[in-house]
Amino acid sequence: MAAEDKGKMEVIIITGMSGAGRSRAADWFEDQGYYCVDNMPPALINNFLEMASGSDNRIEKAVFVADLRGGRFFDELVGVIDDLRARGDIELTVLYMEAAVSEIVRRYNEVRRNHPLTGGQASASVIEEEAEKLSEIRLKSDLILDTSNLKLPEMNAELDRMISSGKGSSNFAVSISSFGFKYGIPTEADVMFDVRFLPNPYYVPSLKKLSGNNRKIKNYVFRSELAGQFVESVHALIGSMIEGYKREGKYHLNIAFGCTGGHHRSVAIANAVADEFRKDGLRVRISHRDLALQNKKG
Repeated sequence: MAAEDKGKMEVIIITGMSGAGRSRAADWFEDQGYYCVDNMPPALINNFLEMASGSDNRIEKAVFVADLRGGRFFDELVGVIDDLRARGDIELTVLYMEAAVSEIVRRYNEVRRNHPLTGGQASASVIEEEAEKLSEIRLKSDLILDTSNLKLPEMNAELDRMISSGKGSSNFAVSISSFGFKYGIPTEADVMFDVRFLPNPYYVPSLKKLSGNNRKIKNYVFRSELAGQFVESVHALIGSMIEGYKREGKYHLNIAFGCTGGHHRSVAIANAVADEFRKDGLRVRISHRDLALQNKKG
């Protein structure tokens, strides 16, 4: 999200929940040529920017990572954000990072680290308390990135879309996935659809080993009028819900489509729905959970 005026300094403040990937995000910004400062007391940010803009080696792009490790200093961040937005020489973007409580608990347990809010175990109640303390900052954020289901390369790709080329794009992200019921229901899904009512290419010998990414499978599935009607209905239903989600402070939605094995119908339908939301200008991620299991027995 580059500054429109070349005379302005581009400033990014990364904040949000512990364990959501702030440090990894700062690494990405550093790779893009930003000057990164981690955990500076918010009250000193203005002083730093004054020095940085007045020096011979003027800093054009700066990133500050601010979180609850700053203790009482973090409480000053709201005022600092307001001050920076009032300045004519600063182009400010506040990036808030979050993840599902269960995912943050898993991450902390995996690395065996204490949560910075209490210095103890990262329990669900501690993480929920942190989210409550951050609620005012979240409301002031320009961009919200939910990293619950993102691997590092996927998170970097999202940052690239949001910051480098995402100016004017929607802040709402839709994650669309396919799965096979025989391998279990995805627990991370917010909305789940069963597409086993559609004709199954599995029983056509020439199509059995192909995936829903193949045009022949897509044509077979959409030969049924029900398939097109279903995609239109899902698109309209979810589209009508998105503004409500935004009003409730939710900027990320996981939608899953399931068929028996997760190889044919669910893949074709997930791809078609993803295309519809991309046309709407939403940020869309798509994954096919069980596609690699296509040639395995069971």
